Amino acid sequence: MLPLLQRLYAARGVTDAAQAQPKLAQLHAPELMGSMQDAVELLAGAIASNARILVVGDFDCDGATACAVGVRGLRMLGARDVVHAVPNRILHGYGLSPSLVADLAHLQPGLLVTVDHGIACHAGVTAAKALGWKVLVTDHHLPGERLPPADALVDPNISGDAFPSKALAGVGVIFYVLMALRRHLREQGAFAATPEPDLLTLLDLVAVGTVADLVALDANNRALVAAGLRRLRAGQGCVGLQALIEASGRDPARVSATDIGFALGPRLNAAGRLEDMALGIELLLTEDRGQAREIAQTLEQINAERRAVQQLMTDDAELAVSRAMLTAEGERPIAACLFDADWHPGVVGLVASKMKDRLHRPVIAFAPSEPGSDSLRGSARSIPGFHIRDALALVNAAHPGLIDKFGGHAMAAGLSLPHARFEDFQKAFVAVVESSMDPASLQQLLLSDGELAPGELDFRHAEALRLAGPWGQGFPEPLFDGHFQVARWQVLKEKHLKLSLRVPGRAEPINAIHFSGWKGTAPANHVHIAYRLVSDDYRGGGAIQLIIEHCADA
Repeated sequence: MLPLLQRLYAARGVTDAAQAQPKLAQLHAPELMGSMQDAVELLAGAIASNARILVVGDFDCDGATACAVGVRGLRMLGARDVVHAVPNRILHGYGLSPSLVADLAHLQPGLLVTVDHGIACHAGVTAAKALGWKVLVTDHHLPGERLPPADALVDPNISGDAFPSKALAGVGVIFYVLMALRRHLREQGAFAATPEPDLLTLLDLVAVGTVADLVALDANNRALVAAGLRRLRAGQGCVGLQALIEASGRDPARVSATDIGFALGPRLNAAGRLEDMALGIELLLTEDRGQAREIAQTLEQINAERRAVQQLMTDDAELAVSRAMLTAEGERPIAACLFDADWHPGVVGLVASKMKDRLHRPVIAFAPSEPGSDSLRGSARSIPGFHIRDALALVNAAHPGLIDKFGGHAMAAGLSLPHARFEDFQKAFVAVVESSMDPASLQQLLLSDGELAPGELDFRHAEALRLAGPWGQGFPEPLFDGHFQVARWQVLKEKHLKLSLRVPGRAEPINAIHFSGWKGTAPANHVHIAYRLVSDDYRGGGAIQLIIEHCADA
């Protein structure tokens, strides 16, 4: 292992080589998760009786990959009648709702399995049970004070659950359920005369859903993601993901967690944001390469439309925030609630994320649930040190009935409320933030891994960083800083600043780019930058470049 990688791992609290790059053999046991035996018996019973199993996904990347893993895995383990469904964001809203259950009633499943949702879907589970269906909830979201009346609930975040890793994504939870089911079937002699199904072939999907959902990449998740990336790099991923990699212009042999986060995940998510995630799940389930390429191109077009819609909405949000800051004498508000009647509900999460980064404050962006609706759908994003889902719980406790429903994580959450109560909610939310926010959390910090030596600014180290990790939430991609002399500079597309930087002890200058870094004035002759070292795929031939995250005069 390169000394640089050893230093980076140590800075992230990992000094043991086994934990630096954990293997699948180190995964926590599925049986540690609460209610796992109940879940396994439900599934084994449905398989034995040839009952129809209905897997219900969600309309984000984690939900889509979890649905595909559930369907593929159950079929591998002997289920003969597996169907799937996913809510439409506009028609059904989030998760297993009574309206979705009503629309699925004609399928008459013996067992309904939720993936990546369900722990907060009390009404939907009740509606399914009223039709005589058995219900298995698999989820990773934080539960409320009471649990839905499902036949079994598998969620590592249920209070008292003994599973050590609370950071599993929804796709990780259903993968664990399948591993436990396979063990149960093995013990029952199900594979005595046939080869045992290899569930590791599903890890490409597990990797994509885990990275895209921004869950913390603890050692358990890093083992899952690293194994999935190895499959993708070897060309062993499902044909749908291979087509998506091709459509995004990435090199399959060098695909990284960053590529999942910035290329594959957004393209899958675009289907659920603007269209119907059924298309994304179809891509992940198909075995036809021609069909996969066709769907991938469609998702490429939808994603381009999503980017355009997002830019318009973000421009609106920037204007609204600028006006608010002017009235506050230039000071950033402690939190922001943004709403526009013309915004698309599928894109408000991206707007909230952009504005959270811009302000370094908790932000909730709202849009009508559907055109002309009196109900608003909001997406919340937070900053480190402030638990956004708990903040919504405090608002809900102090103002019963103000929020129709809510759920989520520490850093991201969703909610719905009546349009007429928007201002009431805004006041209540800001009050909760003011009373519970640690002032230290409002200070925006860039944490650097220090300087790189001239000998480390090369292709070898850039490639090692790309393939190491995997980097992500809770295990951040390395960020370095240093002082450089500006040899040349130019502006690209009227907003990006491209620099050529001289490094002491190095003959040739290094290319660097600061996306959206053009501020209308020429950079200083000497700059202090925070940057990521990456391979320059555009130039190729062993070239490198620095991706600048922050630039200041030296």
